[in-house]
Amino acid sequence: MRRGGVATYAAALLAGGALVVAVAGCAAPDRSPGAGVSAGPSTSPVGGEVSGDLTIFAAASLAGAFDELAEMFEQRHPSVDVRPISYDGSSTLATQLIEGAPADVFAAADERTMEKVAAAGLVDDLELFASNTLVIAVPVGNPGGVKTIEDLGWPETTVVLCAPEVPCGAASGALLADNGVAVTAASLEQNVTAVLTKVATGEADAGLVYATDAAASDDVRPVAAAGAENVVNRYPIAALTGASNPPAAAAFVAFVASDEGQAVLSSFGFGTP
Repeated sequence: MRRGGVATYAAALLAGGALVVAVAGCAAPDRSPGAGVSAGPSTSPVGGEVSGDLTIFAAASLAGAFDELAEMFEQRHPSVDVRPISYDGSSTLATQLIEGAPADVFAAADERTMEKVAAAGLVDDLELFASNTLVIAVPVGNPGGVKTIEDLGWPETTVVLCAPEVPCGAASGALLADNGVAVTAASLEQNVTAVLTKVATGEADAGLVYATDAAASDDVRPVAAAGAENVVNRYPIAALTGASNPPAAAAFVAFVASDEGQAVLSSFGFGTP
């Protein structure tokens, strides 16, 4: 199986040379399920043989788990070739799909993004399959001395965040607003992996990332963020209406939602939806 990612980054928001997050006005992520959403994972076995190529678009935070799930899926269905999965910010991937990028399956990091794809007529039914919360990521040794979410508001603290239109950015804005913290970000990134990279390389003192991403990195340390349990991202997955391989797409969605798929996601730190 060929592995890789297709990352298309939207330009960061610039205002007067500085990137500013006005968290007081940030809306919390839309957590209301849309039409056709299943409230929990299916435990039905995945049966029947499928074949052909399978193209998957998935949120950047799913990279490790979906690489493993795709490999397991190919082992279960030897006649299927999972193409290199396209990982990026959910909003970037949604834009690509709406503009006509071909794919069979889309897994997003929040319901609001999936609902945009559904509104474009690209999704009929979707399934919630995982959840995630935010932590503060700091470099090993924590040179910025960041211990609480309030510390992100210090003028001397270099902070990177996801852009507001990205699920991790919407969640970050909601979390900061809940804590009454205003942050002037050094940069606004188009996916959580980019935030994690800047913290890991010491370009920033801290960043808000998903707990699963911080746990998977040896180069950052997680710091608990007060109230993170109240800002939960629920991940939906769907076979796209324009899929070139509908049987394989449906089988992969069912596999992710199955007990076996849920065990893999749990091993990477994801919660149940």
